[in-house]
Amino acid sequence: MKAQLFALLTALAFAGSNVSVKRGFAFSTPLTATFVSLAIHSVILWIAVFATGGIPPVATGAVIAIAVTGLLQPGIRHFHYTGIHKIGTSRAVTLRNSYPFLTVIAGIVFLGEPLTLMGMAGTLLVVGGIVLTSWRMDRNTPSFRWIYLFYPIATVLLTTIVHPLRRYALLQSHEPLLLAAMVGPIALLSFAAFYASPACEDKLVWERRALWPLALSGIFETLAVLFMLVAFSSGPVYIVSPIAATVPIWTMLIGAIFLREVEQINLATIIGTILVVAGVIVISLVQ
Repeated sequence: MKAQLFALLTALAFAGSNVSVKRGFAFSTPLTATFVSLAIHSVILWIAVFATGGIPPVATGAVIAIAVTGLLQPGIRHFHYTGIHKIGTSRAVTLRNSYPFLTVIAGIVFLGEPLTLMGMAGTLLVVGGIVLTSWRMDRNTPSFRWIYLFYPIATVLLTTIVHPLRRYALLQSHEPLLLAAMVGPIALLSFAAFYASPACEDKLVWERRALWPLALSGIFETLAVLFMLVAFSSGPVYIVSPIAATVPIWTMLIGAIFLREVEQINLATIIGTILVVAGVIVISLVQ
């Protein structure tokens, strides 16, 4: 039961982060949320590393793989937060968590893998859920532009790249806590380089009223990382992944309570979220 419990805590922590960061956007920006999240990630996880015995030796291949994920991490978080800001928490989170669908498609197209009955069912559920989640989004979301879908789609694409690199790093050196902690400083350096470049047109916005929502979001996201590590160290992927994939449902439920003045959730969004989660679970169960 330990794996199931921490997988559920992972989903709840990610949901708490998604809802909290949306509240912060009333006074700040996705760029600021990205910086705060990465800073908290670095501090908490490195404290955990030193509190649990210090820095163990790791393979060079693991360091290289995790460094690449660290370089991409600011993009993942910034695109995800911007998606939440532009199209709403429930829709952005649902679209982001559809990434196993791409894994199935990539396996069929590039690796010649067969499409099993469960894989087909899961894929159809995810596609149907995405269609419903995006149904009449231009009418249901104020100031909506179709270009805003770029942000959750970019998050999905980067996540699809990062996950195999994380798995490779863990195969090289089974030190999940240290590897997760290493992501923080590398991501902050990547963020700093982008922020100082001409490509960054935004500035960090420091507003007292945004401090606690953004800080709470960063804490929740960091806890989710720790809970996921404990879950994967306690049980197999086929048990942990489907439970952790319920993030969109918990985000929708928590958001309905705490974001009711900010975000309207319609029936199509609810059904679409359920279908995407069901599809992700079915795909995760394919052996």
